[in-house]
Amino acid sequence: VQLQASGGGLVHPGGSLRLTCETSGFTFNDYAIGWFRQVPGKEREGVSCITNGDGTDLYGPSVKGRFTVSRDTAKNTVYLQMSVLKPEDTAVYYCAAGGVTTWSLSYEYDFWGQGTLVTVSS
Repeated sequence: VQLQASGGGLVHPGGSLRLTCETSGFTFNDYAIGWFRQVPGKEREGVSCITNGDGTDLYGPSVKGRFTVSRDTAKNTVYLQMSVLKPEDTAVYYCAAGGVTTWSLSYEYDFWGQGTLVTVSS
């Protein structure tokens, strides 16, 4: 099982980035794919999730209206389009796969990728 997050970088406040999570080694449509972020000294925060099956998109309150999660089932890939970025969005972003009940709980995810660093700064 592999999840590979990419697309992080340095962006100015108000800018946009798109993160990509490429997956392999499991049945993509059977798992929800979540995005989490973490800064040193803080707990991992649930950012967004796209559910298995019908692909419902879910968001944490701090990003709702600014971030959009989507998937390409032909490529087993999930995207996180981040817009109107703020300095407080700076974090390492992770994608994860799991058969989750509560999408924002990190311990419900079975597989994790390595993180990609997003820095929002002028």
